[in-house]
Amino acid sequence: MTTPSTPSDTAALGAVCLVDDHGEFRQSAAWWLESLGYAVQAFDGARAFLDAGEPPAGACLLLDVRMPDMSGLELLDALKARGCQRPVIFMTGHGDVPLAVEAMQKGAVTFLEKPFQEAALEAALERAFAQVRPALSPGQEAYVRRLAGLTEREREVMALVVAGKVNKVIAYELGISPKTVELHRSRIMTKMEAASLTRLVRMAVTGSVDGDA
Repeated sequence: MTTPSTPSDTAALGAVCLVDDHGEFRQSAAWWLESLGYAVQAFDGARAFLDAGEPPAGACLLLDVRMPDMSGLELLDALKARGCQRPVIFMTGHGDVPLAVEAMQKGAVTFLEKPFQEAALEAALERAFAQVRPALSPGQEAYVRRLAGLTEREREVMALVVAGKVNKVIAYELGISPKTVELHRSRIMTKMEAASLTRLVRMAVTGSVDGDA
């Protein structure tokens, strides 16, 4: 399926590799990050992450510090030994000053103690991705913000609309009614601040709102 163009290759906000041995936290964190527009790969431990190979280009690593077999700090050392350079945010339920200092000395973007506020993680991820993303134009930044405001279903509908498909075809492919498609289209146009379908398509193709006024 063709997807709306963004300055990021994987999702509107980028790729996150989440490594945490706590299943309930890992699942809830992955769901929340995906709802924000991040592409998430979740792993139950450092070994599973290393066995998966090189993380996606431009990805941010969200690592638990205290895990069995290999800690988050040891995982970072292993990645550096492989020549893998990605921005890292450390998490722990047992935060203390020595661990925080060591994490920052190893180049971590920040150190979050569980349970942390969602806003704190959002801010940390913004800082992390600022290290790997090329500078965006104001038009690109505006497009990314607007696209991130769409729900997953709205992004699916937008991709099909941009591909030139009519409501009946979109409804059939997504298993929803044409009336529901119309509702999604209306919300997409509002959230993307597109005055016409032509302008919506132009934004999706260029990954920028420049010239859509």
